[in-house]
Order: sequence, then C-alpha cells, then structure tokens
Amino acid sequence: MFNCDKCGKCCRNLKLSEMFTDLDRGDGVCKYLQGNLCSIYEERPLKCRVDDSYFAFFKDLMSIEEYYHLNYEMCNIIKKLEE
Repeated sequence: MFNCDKCGKCCRNLKLSEMFTDLDRGDGVCKYLQGNLCSIYEERPLKCRVDDSYFAFFKDLMSIEEYYHLNYEMCNIIKKLEE
C-alpha cells in the first residue's frame, strides 16, 4: 500500500501533469483540496488512487515495487519544488 503523508503538495501542483487538468481550479491546485486533504476522498477519481491506478493501468508495465518507487520519487521532487 502506498504510504501518503497527506501533505497535499501533489494536489497543489496539478500543472505538472496533463492527466489532472480537469481537476485544476485554474491555478494548478485541485478544486477538491481543502487544507491538505481531499474533500471528496471517498469518491475521488481513479487517477487519484495510487494503489487502484496501479492495478488498472500499470500492472502489465512494471512491478508494484517499481511503481511505488516512481511515485515516492515524484513525491520527493514535488516537495522540493515548494521549499
């Protein structure tokens, strides 16, 4: 299971991926972000569900360990952008 620390930084940087343009409120921030948390967490889109996205889109392309590694790597890159 992907361990998210709920910092909200990925949801504040949607401009980094065209995949999330429909969630962008116009300034790169997710329209559902409140504080650091998702206001529609239980109903959030599949693309926002790291674990479920792996099984839906990436399981035939890479191992789950590699997928998690890439997600953690991107998480750390995004965190450094906001320092």
